Amino acid sequence: MQNTALVVGATGLVGNELVTLLLTESKYEKVKVLTRRTLPLTHPKLEQFVVDFDQLASYQDEMQVEDVYCCLGTTIKKAGTQEAFKKVDFTYPVELAKLTREKGAQKFFIITAMGATKDTKVFYSRVKGEVEEDVKKLGFHSLHIFRPSLLLGERKEFRFGEKIGVLLSPLFSFLLVGSLKKFKPIHARDVAKAMYQASLTAQHGQFIHENDEIHQMSQKL
Repeated sequence: MQNTALVVGATGLVGNELVTLLLTESKYEKVKVLTRRTLPLTHPKLEQFVVDFDQLASYQDEMQVEDVYCCLGTTIKKAGTQEAFKKVDFTYPVELAKLTREKGAQKFFIITAMGATKDTKVFYSRVKGEVEEDVKKLGFHSLHIFRPSLLLGERKEFRFGEKIGVLLSPLFSFLLVGSLKKFKPIHARDVAKAMYQASLTAQHGQFIHENDEIHQMSQKL
């Protein structure tokens, strides 16, 4: 159990980078992945399970692990409705956290977003804040919440707003210093590195990692 990691959301930008990283590092003897579609990846340590996320409880046998990495996330545009967005970004992560906690998971790592708070009228940020609050109640030995800024990396799908941000980021990143540093775009690979770095500590408690700290943590690996 202590040498097995579970990654959910592995087809996404950070999740894909994270799986690659966990397979190359020596901490885990096995890396389990719950996904909607099979990753084009093979490795002796990798076990893939194609699942129906509306039936997560059916896969509890694969959830007896020490460390759980939740990289689930979508956009309202891709989801189609606010309700569908909330299912992916709130319902599934909370259900995953409950099920893995019941199976004895000790560490839970989840990506939300910069500005996440349940006390806002902004739907996106409120959902991210609500998922944080619900997962906090479950009593993991260690809970690490990551709030990155704009994610850089090669997505399989085209997102116009993010593409514009990526194109402009080199022009403006040098201006993001001091208190503005937290807004600097971050590569998905660096978020994955920060998540893994957090897994190496035995600290007990709940930790929120803002964007500038994620940058710093990624440099340690």
